[in-house]
Order: sequence, then structure tokens, then C-alpha cells
Amino acid sequence: MKQALTVPPEVVQQVAEYFSLLSEPMRLRLLHLLQDDEKCVQELVDATQTSQANVSKHLKVMWQAGILSRRSEGTCAYYRVEDEMIFDLCNRVCNRLAMRLEEQARSFRVLNKN
Repeated sequence: MKQALTVPPEVVQQVAEYFSLLSEPMRLRLLHLLQDDEKCVQELVDATQTSQANVSKHLKVMWQAGILSRRSEGTCAYYRVEDEMIFDLCNRVCNRLAMRLEEQARSFRVLNKN
């Protein structure tokens, strides 16, 4: 019989915190906007049509987690995605959700035929 591996609580906590970064819709929007190139905070504020304080708060959380990098130029702060793996993770989740929706749609079509 295969023995289960014990995962230290600290590791479980770190994994949970990493996933919690993606549980906020604004962070997902910001990641999407940063997918192709770095952007300054004002560009992100304009694109999301929210306050600078809100955008900065979410950028700071992702920067502290190591997902984003930041550089200053004059009075502007520019952010870019440092951890490209985040997009692989998001794509896997999106693909899985799309598959589930397609399965549900097929089930509904079958029900409507009867």
C-alpha cells in the first residue's frame, strides 16, 4: 500500500495564499492587461476605470507575492508579469470551466429535445 506524503502546514498555507491571489476579479483583470507588456499604473487605472488606490492596492499584493515586478521611471511606476506560470494556471482553469459549460450546454440541449 502506498503511504501518503505528509505536507507541512506551512507549505499548505503558502499554496493557499498563492491561490487566494487569483480569487480577486480585479487582480485577474490586471494580469490580463499586463499579459503582453508592462504598463504604468495610470494606464491600468484608465483601462479598469477604477481608482488609483484600488489598482495600486492589488498591484502591491501581486508584487509582494513575486508575481509582478516593478520599476520606477520619473513619477510613474511600471509593472510587468514576472511569473509567467500564472498564465498557464489561469489558462488551465479557464479551459476546464469552458469544458464544464460545454457539457452543461449539451445536457440542456438533450433536455430541450425531449
